Amino acid sequence: MNILASHRGRIWFDLLAAQMTVKEGAVPSLLIGEGELSGRTCSLLLIQPDAHNRYPRARHGEVGLLEGWALAEAVSHIVSQEATVEPVHKSAIIAIVDVPSQAYGRREEALGIHQALAGAVSAYAQARQAGHPVISLLVGKAMSGAFLAHGYQANSILALNDSGVMVHAMGKAAAARITMRSEDALDELAKTVPPMAYDLKSFATLGLIDDFIDVSSAIAPSPEDIELVQRQLVQAVKNLGGDTQITKRLQGENRGASRLVRERLRAQWKSAAPK
Repeated sequence: MNILASHRGRIWFDLLAAQMTVKEGAVPSLLIGEGELSGRTCSLLLIQPDAHNRYPRARHGEVGLLEGWALAEAVSHIVSQEATVEPVHKSAIIAIVDVPSQAYGRREEALGIHQALAGAVSAYAQARQAGHPVISLLVGKAMSGAFLAHGYQANSILALNDSGVMVHAMGKAAAARITMRSEDALDELAKTVPPMAYDLKSFATLGLIDDFIDVSSAIAPSPEDIELVQRQLVQAVKNLGGDTQITKRLQGENRGASRLVRERLRAQWKSAAPK
């Protein structure tokens, strides 16, 4: 399988963490930056390619067994360290996202990659519910289980307005095989079925993307680009106003069916309640 590792995430991590303390997480594929964002303590988390990863399927930036547990440990540590801190003063957690997929492999499945990634999801959700502002910055691919584990649980999701930034449940080649369509046919289908699209605008209609950031270059950002992204991250934290939920996603333009299902379930639940 010929996969080219993307280094977009590392480019943006290095620029945003320039004045921070940087360290490896439990594995070399997890980088952590600790410092301040406009006066507020924050942590940057990045999953990056690791050519020497002991699991070959996780060498190009995929989120595998080790990455899932490492993310869970890193986020849980932040939460436990600030357990007694008032929510208004809790540090922000910023996930820099450039992940092509979860690590597909027999060993990963046998050793419970679903549990490792669920651990990361749970840690991010607990951080959010504990009052930590959790922001995701999409700078490259945000694909399948990798995005679910690293970034999807954020209070707010920001994305660089660039054609190289994509959100989807599955890579296009894999989706074509599963649906028994050509990639061109998938593109046609995406015109009427937004969840099948790979462009950010379509996913924004599902309530996933809170804001787009127009930069001059996503791979060679200028000082002005960096300053703009920093301002947007700070504003995203301020906009939360202490809200720990992500139910606002249900207000997306193409989430009508989701809202209707929930309304009917609530009505059935109430009608079945003991009198």
